[in-house]
Amino acid sequence: MNELTDKAAAAARLELANRFFFRLYQCANMLHKTGTRAVQEEGLTTQQWAVMGALSRPSAEDGMAVTELSRYLLVSRQNLSGVLKRMEAAGHIRIGPDVRDRRSRIVQITHFGREIWTSHAQPKIHAYYDQALKEFSIGDMTHALHYMIKLLNNMKQIDLGDEDEELPE
Repeated sequence: MNELTDKAAAAARLELANRFFFRLYQCANMLHKTGTRAVQEEGLTTQQWAVMGALSRPSAEDGMAVTELSRYLLVSRQNLSGVLKRMEAAGHIRIGPDVRDRRSRIVQITHFGREIWTSHAQPKIHAYYDQALKEFSIGDMTHALHYMIKLLNNMKQIDLGDEDEELPE
């Protein structure tokens, strides 16, 4: 009888996991679609929004190496390359050599990019957050973030094959 209960529990867990990951996939797609729509008047996509957000942090005031930026955003350098080229062409960022390591390139947000980010994109992003998170309490968001970080750490361990490395909260 116990073996039957274990099999039923395993089947229920598998079904729940399948639904969970499918909803996560749908959320990622909807974030891309509706998030891009929120900032499209500024000529931005969600990928560019993420890059500008990363580069506008105080710790990135002097820019970030392309490798560091790709690690921070958890995207490949190849996927990031096209996004950065379009952003540079639009004047949002500049890419130059790293004075400490000539083989590396540094990405910095430009004055124009910072103005677009601060005065135009961020208010629209904040309005998007309000809409997307309506009926979420602070507690709901805190718990969801906690579990997303746990999930992300587990998936990063799968990717790296490293059981000990964790992402910062």
